[in-house]
Amino acid sequence: MVDHLPVRPEHLGNFVGGVWGPAAAGGTRADVSPADTSDVLGRFADSTAADAVRAVDAAETALSAWRALGPVKRAEFVRRAERIIGEREDEFARAISREQGKLYKEALGEVRRGMAILDFTAGEGRRLNGYTTPAEEPRTVAMTFRQPIGVVGLITPWNFPLTIPIWKVAPALVAGCTAVLKPSPFTPYSSALLVQAFADAGVPAGVLNLVQGDREPGEALTNDPRVAGISFTGSLPVGRAIHTAGAGRLLKTQLELGGKNAVLVLADADLDKAAAAIVFGAFGQAGQRCSATSRVVVDVSVKEALLEKVVAKVSALKVGNPFDPEADVCPVVNEDRMNACLAAITKAQEVGAKVAVGGHRFTDGVPDGYYVEPTVLRDVPWDCEIAQEEIFGPVLSVIDCDGFDDAMRISNSVKYGMSGTIFTQNPAHIFEALERFEAGMLHVNRPGVGAYAHLPHMGAKQSQYGAPECSPEVWDFYTEWRSACISF
Repeated sequence: MVDHLPVRPEHLGNFVGGVWGPAAAGGTRADVSPADTSDVLGRFADSTAADAVRAVDAAETALSAWRALGPVKRAEFVRRAERIIGEREDEFARAISREQGKLYKEALGEVRRGMAILDFTAGEGRRLNGYTTPAEEPRTVAMTFRQPIGVVGLITPWNFPLTIPIWKVAPALVAGCTAVLKPSPFTPYSSALLVQAFADAGVPAGVLNLVQGDREPGEALTNDPRVAGISFTGSLPVGRAIHTAGAGRLLKTQLELGGKNAVLVLADADLDKAAAAIVFGAFGQAGQRCSATSRVVVDVSVKEALLEKVVAKVSALKVGNPFDPEADVCPVVNEDRMNACLAAITKAQEVGAKVAVGGHRFTDGVPDGYYVEPTVLRDVPWDCEIAQEEIFGPVLSVIDCDGFDDAMRISNSVKYGMSGTIFTQNPAHIFEALERFEAGMLHVNRPGVGAYAHLPHMGAKQSQYGAPECSPEVWDFYTEWRSACISF
């Protein structure tokens, strides 16, 4: 392992009303690297509901003045934060690698994508407009405009501990909302650095607050009547719980809830291109992405040829710690995730799936951490648990299909709808697939992960509820419409 940048003591606490401090009850929890359990970044605040209430107090106090600035001036703070993050990109990338486990090169990519999102969102400050429309009466102007919804709670996951907070914080602030950020307890440091960057950019006290911890502060944000909206990225059960808890008071929610993404490989596909995209999509970041390739639905006529290419590529992947420049696959985030991956592999074998490569915990030449061999399962029944439920690890299920219609049926058989991908040379199948995929982000003859900083990050079915993120459509969450008729 290489030397790491230290965690500054102030970042171990919460950031409320412009001040760093401990949780009110004094609770803490360790931030342990999944790549090396001897690497403890520190003991971060473990907050209670009281801390969330204090943060909402600060956000509510700051709301009126922040709203009055207008979107152009608010966007200037976002642009300053982008420059600061760029100056500190190595510090951010090392923090992400240490606490989340992803490879340093992947973490650096996350930092740069976050900066691109900040750049896009800051530019939207000059386009946060309504429209004029003809009036029915003379000497009258009819128009619409947007207003911020108020205080928002932003609850973020561990798999992209910088980028996902960025794509919630930036539009919230540009829209004129004030915010309480509650990140995953597994990745507190990355969020602390992000909030510090916004503070250093001059964002006024109380506009952006940080409350570290697990379930209790998140529930308090959801139940606080002063919180106008909750933007959440994470698991389907938690998203449902947030939505249900807020339904009685018509809480506005924006929920991104995971996926079970399929890559369809038809008989006429370029198998070399497909194999490379599949391996990249399935094992980058150890499969811990909502858009990760977790299913390959392949025509039986080319299954063996594709499997041969995929297995060869996977066998050549190197599992290693985040700071090993030769590593291709990082650890999973914690022991529970590692055990869940291994249990899913065992259960799949019980219903007829076969391990083509991998299938075990990886311990060779790595520190004591949570490493899983990149695993390919073949002959997976399309309706078994591992083919239907999100695994969130380096496990790929290969499912047979018989032609295009069967491939589409299997692809759409799951409750999720985050990403859909097809490899084929047939233009008719390409455009029909784009119509028939029950998924939000679609790809043709390319890896089925990711999107541009200005292209909506969105799902369908039970992967998404509410406005997309990373796009002009995001303003439909952070703002609400007004219409006005003015006689003159």
